[in-house]
Amino acid sequence: MKIVAVTACPTGIAHTYMAAEALNIAASEMKYDMKVETRGSVGAENALTDKDIQNADAVIIAADTNVPMERFQGKNLLKYLLKKQFLMHKDSLKKLCQQTLIVLLTYPIK
Repeated sequence: MKIVAVTACPTGIAHTYMAAEALNIAASEMKYDMKVETRGSVGAENALTDKDIQNADAVIIAADTNVPMERFQGKNLLKYLLKKQFLMHKDSLKKLCQQTLIVLLTYPIK
């Protein structure tokens, strides 16, 4: 399974990268390929290519800021607000990431 994600928060300092790390850990533990684009204070890093998106089975957007969505049109996608998730304990965040992956891959959202 190939999954791509975008993480972003208004300040782009901590939560953006914490979410990326949690998604990568959850995907690794579940044996999924994951690539995460971070949109932090320095701009987009590890940017998703058209090929990355085309080959992805699912897309996760974890962001409190505007993420251009046109490039994900027609993809199995789940979006949630990042800030709310970080009110949880780190283990709860990892569990949420795992559940997100399961939902996306079990119940396609088109």
